Amino acid sequence: MQPFGNCRRNRQIRETVKPLQSIEYRMQRTNAAEMEWTTQGDGKMEVRRKQLGEATDSDKLGCSLYELPAGKKSWPYHYHTANEEAIYVLAGSGTLRADDERVDLTAGDYVSFPANASGAHRIINDSDETLRYLAVSTMNEPDVTIYPDSEKFGVYVGSPPGGREERSFEGYYEQESAVDYWKGEDDA
Repeated sequence: MQPFGNCRRNRQIRETVKPLQSIEYRMQRTNAAEMEWTTQGDGKMEVRRKQLGEATDSDKLGCSLYELPAGKKSWPYHYHTANEEAIYVLAGSGTLRADDERVDLTAGDYVSFPANASGAHRIINDSDETLRYLAVSTMNEPDVTIYPDSEKFGVYVGSPPGGREERSFEGYYEQESAVDYWKGEDDA
């Protein structure tokens, strides 16, 4: 018996596995200081964002740098059904509403949000200074985002949430607007 299994089989495996150098891989790099901020909001909600993951053509992992001005709130209270999210607070302080609890946030805090109802969250900057954080997420699609407070949901098909141009379908709907499966179908 040979010590590490069948040497002939191991040789066959080595011959079929290509060395790492031959794998087509191109690292992408960006520098947040060289990127422009985009601002989104409706008055009470206002975030400034730099989409780092999108700038590096990341497919499976999203990452954005956010600034939340004093007195403002982030995206509406929500959770995803297909994507995990996490935040890492870089500077400032605020409040995290998560799973219907309120928790203080300060620099150095890392919080993850599972892809289910217990991952519901919203960030509130109730301080007098800017709150700066990184948000990281998986980038799975299709995804349905649930907004418990407003009883609506969002659907993203063709690309995950985050604003990519490849998206083939996106919409927001009231949960109570459900119709019967057979409505509008004919016998044809």
